[in-house]
Amino acid sequence: MIPYTRIKETCLYIDDLDIAERFYHHVLEMPLISKEDQRHVFFRCGDSVLLCFLPEVTKHDSNLPPHYAYGKQHIAFEVEHKDYSEIKKKLNDKGISITHQQDWKKNISSFYFEDPFGNVLEIVPTGMWE
Repeated sequence: MIPYTRIKETCLYIDDLDIAERFYHHVLEMPLISKEDQRHVFFRCGDSVLLCFLPEVTKHDSNLPPHYAYGKQHIAFEVEHKDYSEIKKKLNDKGISITHQQDWKKNISSFYFEDPFGNVLEIVPTGMWE
């Protein structure tokens, strides 16, 4: 078995870097790492990195392997169990509509919402996959 430690970075493909920056940096409060006009914007998310690319650019990339995606992508962001309810309220207060709440095993719930591009985001408390 390969001894993986975590998924270090995750990509979303979006169509407007400024809107992505406003949403992920200002609304979801992720620190901005890097922004390259007409290509990408990157954010710190705990000990991971969220990469947001313009697919029409990275689709034709010659410096790295071409990569892109279209449609509703999904990411789950983990938060401390003790902070889960407060974060849900905070996002609701910021005008984020919760599209679904799911009750899982072990009395764990998660909630779903969308970013401005229609990607399906989820907040999960620690312990979800343990």
